[in-house]
Amino acid sequence: MTTTDHPRGRMQPSRRQRIIRLLVVLAGSLLLPGLLASSAHAQDDGPAIFGSLKYEDPETEEDVPAEGVVVVVTNAEGFEAEGASDADGAFRIPVAGDGAYTVTLDVETLTEGVNLRNPESNPLVVDVNDGQDRRVLFRLVLGEEGEGGASSSGGTSFRRVAQLTVEGLKQGLYLAMAAIGLSLIFGTTGLVNFAHAELVTFGMLATYFWNFYGLAGVIGFLAPLPGPFGAGVNLIPAAILGMISGGVLGYVINRFIFRPARRSGVSLIAQLVMTIGLSIFLRYLMLYLFGGGPRTFGDFAAQRAVKIGPVELTPKDMAAMGLSIVILIAVASYLQLTRMGKAMRAVADNRELAESTGIDVERVITLVWVSGASLAALSGVFFGLDQVKWDFGFRILLLIFASVTLGGLGTAYGALVGALIVGLTINLSTLVIDAEVKNMVALLILVVALLFRPQGILGRAERIG
Repeated sequence: MTTTDHPRGRMQPSRRQRIIRLLVVLAGSLLLPGLLASSAHAQDDGPAIFGSLKYEDPETEEDVPAEGVVVVVTNAEGFEAEGASDADGAFRIPVAGDGAYTVTLDVETLTEGVNLRNPESNPLVVDVNDGQDRRVLFRLVLGEEGEGGASSSGGTSFRRVAQLTVEGLKQGLYLAMAAIGLSLIFGTTGLVNFAHAELVTFGMLATYFWNFYGLAGVIGFLAPLPGPFGAGVNLIPAAILGMISGGVLGYVINRFIFRPARRSGVSLIAQLVMTIGLSIFLRYLMLYLFGGGPRTFGDFAAQRAVKIGPVELTPKDMAAMGLSIVILIAVASYLQLTRMGKAMRAVADNRELAESTGIDVERVITLVWVSGASLAALSGVFFGLDQVKWDFGFRILLLIFASVTLGGLGTAYGALVGALIVGLTINLSTLVIDAEVKNMVALLILVVALLFRPQGILGRAERIG
């Protein structure tokens, strides 16, 4: 009879049910702590500013956490919070929401002998967006008084010389992109453009705008659109847009200010005064629109340096230096090999002769303004990888002029050589002078060049009178 099979038939489902229940209990016991943790995190799911404070022990070459260092976060609305680094050197400070925050490291809480490598980068101004945590980086160093400062032992090590040499090459490459445009504008028009440094700042700030806001920052109804129209974009496309913006500004300045001045016969001295006024106008317009506090880009802002032999460089610096070299080679190839590049060099060499051979001088000058402004804007982007400032161009104006004068006014290759020499010299000078006055060396270079070789390294001497 089938009745004898009933008990056995009922036992099999019951066993499966027990197994299923056991699996449910085990899964619950494993998942419950995670659910509770995520629930607790949801209650404190606001954005935070975080980072890690470490320095390298020169003897063991290992990273040592800086414990107990106080970091204070404030904003313009009166928010203030602070936190201290833990045993691993890490800190995390919740903030009120999206917006700009000033992050200050209390140097008094650093262990004796430990200092900031870049004291001028304290405090940092960072932007929190879309409720995302924001990382900040304060680079610490043992036994030095900041970048370029004298070591505690008072000696000059090979490692320090190598580091300063690399920093000088980096600065020289960035300066070269700005100096080439200034030199070509002088060569083709005879104009000494004091507003060229503001094009560097404009590229930096335009990239910041594209990085964070997009066109919706000024045209609100575009907000539903994807970036760069409705929102900010990654730094790489933002840098391209910033460079294009710089080129557009260069075109506008030439088309509506200096081309009419040239056609009206305005003297070069008067045009030089115009560039000074334009520089002041652009600088304070950018202050009005941007604000006075330093900021950082939304991407690649905080990176730990990678040790390469005796030197340290962040990945963003290595990428920017590599791109600078590629761009400068491309510019040199363009000037040397293309028809328009040869026309630029011809106009810079002898404008009247170039015009008599059928070269459209005004078209060449327009292209020089656009390309020079674009290169200056890209230079500003690379400089802005460390910090974005509204008056940065004015700070490096002397360095740009020293580079162009040393290399030779009107020569693109001279600007490149001069920029590299200036970058190396002012950085290596901190071996013997205070880093705060290192830019004074650029003034000395300028004076020496004008006294002993006024035509510059690659410039040609001209007879006057």
